[in-house]
Amino acid sequence: MHPASAASPSHAPAYDRMAVALHWIVALALVGQVLLGWYVHEIPRGTPARGWWINLHKSTGLLLGLLVLFRLGWRLRQGAPARVTGLPAWQRYAAGASHALLYACMLALPLTGYLASNFSRHGIKFFNTALLPPWGADDKAVYAALNGAHVALTWVLVALVALHVLAALTHLVRRDGVFARMVPAAG
Repeated sequence: MHPASAASPSHAPAYDRMAVALHWIVALALVGQVLLGWYVHEIPRGTPARGWWINLHKSTGLLLGLLVLFRLGWRLRQGAPARVTGLPAWQRYAAGASHALLYACMLALPLTGYLASNFSRHGIKFFNTALLPPWGADDKAVYAALNGAHVALTWVLVALVALHVLAALTHLVRRDGVFARMVPAAG
């Protein structure tokens, strides 16, 4: 069977407009957040600029975490459209596993960042205006472990996003209807 004959993009059931909007908003925000995190590491420690940018990263990370929770809630409440027919079982399994891992990373990243901040004397200065004082002890070992997990999860997320983009492009080239489900005009 020719890959394009499995399902026509015009007949593939699409996600609703809110799901599509949340997908792209979260995607763009995640790219920005990762780039901001990488930028922060280039700023010398102990400088006022570093503290300002770190608190911006922490603040946007908290909001992004809430947005991901909202997106997950929307997905659970609305469900997903029927699957595109004709896809091999391994692709369906890979899609489910990669989406679960993406959600796990998108939730674990702000959580580990928030927890790490609470085991540092600095806490979080929300958008550099309102101090959210740390509720944990200033413990360098706990902070290092949580921050290390945060950094490692970032690399896992980057790898998963790269895989996600490659899979999406593959579906776009094959015109099997999967890509069209998440295009803004399709919602």
